[in-house]
Amino acid sequence: MTTDTGEPTLTIDELAARAGTTVRTVRFYGTKGLLPPPVIGARRVGHYGQEHLSRLALIEELQQQGMTLAAIERYVAQLPPDLSAHDLAIHRAVVASWAPEGTETLDRRELERRAGRTLGEEDVERLVAMGVVEAGAGGEADGASYRVDSGLLRLGVQLLDVPVSQEAILASRSVLIEHSRAAARALSEVLRGEVSQRAAQDVRSLSAHMQPLVVQALLTTFQRSLREELREWLKESPEDRDG
Repeated sequence: MTTDTGEPTLTIDELAARAGTTVRTVRFYGTKGLLPPPVIGARRVGHYGQEHLSRLALIEELQQQGMTLAAIERYVAQLPPDLSAHDLAIHRAVVASWAPEGTETLDRRELERRAGRTLGEEDVERLVAMGVVEAGAGGEADGASYRVDSGLLRLGVQLLDVPVSQEAILASRSVLIEHSRAAARALSEVLRGEVSQRAAQDVRSLSAHMQPLVVQALLTTFQRSLREELREWLKESPEDRDG
């Protein structure tokens, strides 16, 4: 088990069971530097925590995207060393977005299974407002089918527990979409000269290689910038904020 504070209290057997992998795999990832070492407790027993679980989930997602072990090692090596379990979960959500775009039609039961929780009507309404879920042609009385953006579902479900209003989440979404599109256009202009003489197939290959690197760079830079902004905001006095 793990404590509410995230302290490492899982044995290696418990960690492997929670992550759906084997003890041998956990040890192998440790030797490759993909997992930080455990905290050694009494009787020289290693203890693992939420960060280890999140890293294992991220590695699994990278594998599902077709990355080789060597590529995963390079990806993990470039991550900031102070990432929390929550930060790693965000990285995993971004990695999942590398998959080809597409939506699925799910009934309510399957939607809740994918979400990993029971969804009330208010929850579904918030997911619809975030653009994660679109109500199908049938109404609730007809069994309720939903068009679901699978790449965004995990992130949308996590946002259901964020203690801010739906209006703030939607406003944040608008800001992120606006500025991410601007960044994408700017990067496209930078790369346009590099690929202007290439065949279309070469351009698609370059895009496939660049996307994970660019997304990771944007995410890491954004996280650092947001932390700096929050630190500056918290330094302000109540009078400054009110004024």
